[in-house]
Amino acid sequence: MKKLIILFFAALLTMFSSCFARIDGTIEEGGAAVFNIRTSLGPSTSVLIRSLGVGLGMAEGGLILDGHEISESMALAPGISSVILQNTDPFALEGSISVSRVGDFLRSGGSETGFISFSEGAASSSMVINMSLESAPALISAFSPEAEAYLEALMAPAVTGEVLNKREYISLVSSIYGRDIAEEISEARIMVYIQFPRQIRSVLGGQFSGRQAQFDIPLLDLLVLEEPLRYEVNW
Repeated sequence: MKKLIILFFAALLTMFSSCFARIDGTIEEGGAAVFNIRTSLGPSTSVLIRSLGVGLGMAEGGLILDGHEISESMALAPGISSVILQNTDPFALEGSISVSRVGDFLRSGGSETGFISFSEGAASSSMVINMSLESAPALISAFSPEAEAYLEALMAPAVTGEVLNKREYISLVSSIYGRDIAEEISEARIMVYIQFPRQIRSVLGGQFSGRQAQFDIPLLDLLVLEEPLRYEVNW
């Protein structure tokens, strides 16, 4: 079984249990996109993931984040045209992900739309990202069964569909895996910087300057989805 898959952008789905994640993206006319990623795991999370990985068939002493295997698995996800990720150490990686059209990213089955809606016009364009407890499990499953398995082990409502608030979820993680893991999850954030083709007119859920939108996303919000998440950029 392949190892841990880092969910990106909220990807929008996780930068799963990452203590640090930064995404620098560029959206082009027509919706093609490139995302440059840097991510690393905290020490307590690294120990937990290694122990979970051994239970899922990971070799003892192997890379916790294997850039090559992650690239191969992510390349199969809908809407992705190429993935190049490399290890900077056993607990961190960086690289790039190219998407043919952001509106097709993680589109499942015969669905006409994915969790990203992309609309483009001569006068105005927009990109909207929606995620909720109802939609997240199918999105994560479409992205990677391996990621789904790890998130299930962490009892993340984004996979299980269980209704928990953030305090309840952190208390649950702390009781099962310990305070250190719970604290790393609580403190983890995903920093996202995306360049758009034209001057941005408005942003929901973040900030903007010129053609760049900026988002500071707590990982806990993504794992729990206590409230549906919506991010929107209009340009």
